[in-house]
Amino acid sequence: MIPQKIQQRVSIRQIPERPSKKEPVQREVSAGGIVFRKVGNTISFAVMKDSYGKWTFPKGHVELGEDLEEAAARETLEELGLEQIRLLDYLGKIDIWFRDKFHKKGQLIHKDIHYYLFQTLAESQLHPDPEEHVYEAKWVSLSKVERVSSYADMVPIVKRAIEILKQTQR
Repeated sequence: MIPQKIQQRVSIRQIPERPSKKEPVQREVSAGGIVFRKVGNTISFAVMKDSYGKWTFPKGHVELGEDLEEAAARETLEELGLEQIRLLDYLGKIDIWFRDKFHKKGQLIHKDIHYYLFQTLAESQLHPDPEEHVYEAKWVSLSKVERVSSYADMVPIVKRAIEILKQTQR
């Protein structure tokens, strides 16, 4: 048991249904992107509704022969239906635990997800791809992007993206 004092400073990530010691865990690596566009002095970010009905950012598996940046760009373009993006910076990595509901039905997955910051053209439109399990996408203002993600572990990644943009605006 973790003492109360320490619990307040440490975030313990619970996984759905703790696995038994004998249960196999599949390791995966994914990459994704946080995309922004600048229209005049206004910055907005692309967000999408994922297959769990939650607002988040595009990501997907790194394919054989792909590096992380290539996978992040490919997944971002595919899921948001964008024509063009430009890689700006690495934002960081999160790791998640979940039970797969599509390909490995019920399998416990431990996934590392690497995120990158991308810029797209001011006139870019979002065209989510249902074949990629993306049913809705929208542009969200800089002032609201931190609050729109349904996943708490994305907050540091989003904050890093905002920090980078503020530094480049100086």
